[in-house]
Amino acid sequence: MTTPAGASTALLTDHYELTMLSAALRDGTAERRSVFEAFGRRLPDGRRYGVVAGTGRLLDALQQFRFADAELNFLREHKVVDDPTLAWLASYEFTGDIWGYAEGEVYFPGSPMLVVESTFAEAVVLETLVLSILNHDTAIASAASRMTAAAEDRPCIEMGSRRTHEEAAVAAARAAYIAGFSTTSNLEAGRRYGVPTTGTAAHAFTLLHDDERTAFQSQVDTFGPSTTLLVDTYDVPNAVKLAVEIAGTELGGVRLDSGDLLQQAREVREQLDSLGATATKIVVTSDLDEFAIAALQAGPVDGYGVGTQLVTGSGAPTAGLVYKLVSREDSAGELQGVAKKSKDKTSIGGRKFALRRRDPQGIAEAEVIGIGTPPTDDGDDRSLLVPLVEHGERVFTASLDDARKHHGTSRGELPPTARQMSRGEPVIPTIYEQ
Repeated sequence: MTTPAGASTALLTDHYELTMLSAALRDGTAERRSVFEAFGRRLPDGRRYGVVAGTGRLLDALQQFRFADAELNFLREHKVVDDPTLAWLASYEFTGDIWGYAEGEVYFPGSPMLVVESTFAEAVVLETLVLSILNHDTAIASAASRMTAAAEDRPCIEMGSRRTHEEAAVAAARAAYIAGFSTTSNLEAGRRYGVPTTGTAAHAFTLLHDDERTAFQSQVDTFGPSTTLLVDTYDVPNAVKLAVEIAGTELGGVRLDSGDLLQQAREVREQLDSLGATATKIVVTSDLDEFAIAALQAGPVDGYGVGTQLVTGSGAPTAGLVYKLVSREDSAGELQGVAKKSKDKTSIGGRKFALRRRDPQGIAEAEVIGIGTPPTDDGDDRSLLVPLVEHGERVFTASLDDARKHHGTSRGELPPTARQMSRGEPVIPTIYEQ
């Protein structure tokens, strides 16, 4: 859930959304049919693709978007809106349709990630809720995907809870799992979303004991020889020797958290092998990002623990998505495309449809967006928009594991250059058809 069970999400919004609603109710335009779309004008600088995440959380939040007495009393006491608007909000319930890219789908500039069709009044008040969830989760999933792509078949562990807001930590763990992270350290993400959790011990546990041997012995006695021991509190070679003495050659793993990780991993691997612990895995942590992971692929590293860089989007803490009115009913009852003309913030009017153009081998060639009508499928293409809400009822029920699998498939159809860590343009172009 986005908020504690049963809590309203209605005030997770901006003041001006309700004042726009109030004016529209007063002038008679509130009930005009309208289409809003969430999209990114561009990808974060240098990125080659992005990853949609947060859809499931958004749909959960939409179900809790209700103005009960507490919310209405706040608005009344602070004179945010007038009494007719309060009366309208008291019975608010979204009754329209929402389409979107499936969670885990890759996206590009202009991709209509979310299409909201309803009245202006019902849709405009959702702007902040939509963007706050999608901008955060999409940023995290996009960074996570670059990390898991760099790691290839070596697992990544999400461990950034201590570097962000407590609720953002839970959402980040969920988004990272969609993009291929294998586990999280965050227990609430495990309880709330079913993300597998993992963890052993920090330096504090070693420092608590009179010596390293006693600390290691305690951990092995408690969790068995398959545990992972943190070996860089004092002296790494001595710690590795102690670890194998205590756990035996069945020692599950050792963790390195400081220093020259690549060189240390090579030295530790050689030492473990010489001690007969050939199956013991080496996990590295310490402010890793996708570039560090790519560099560490040259060494005998078996897994990566990623924290700060993941939960802050690895340099792109927001996806830069916007929520814009692209079509609305005119005074004659006809739907008309509308668009901004502002410098550097232009938009394209008209309801969008999207497909992924693919070659005969199934490799993506372009993001094709139809304006007003679906674009032409040349036979190898894949439609991207799926129904999420129909007549106010949620119809999208894909699980978190479904989203994870979908991401693997979607990323897998991109050209190989999508995995390059160097700065570049989007890996496929966006083409508009009208």
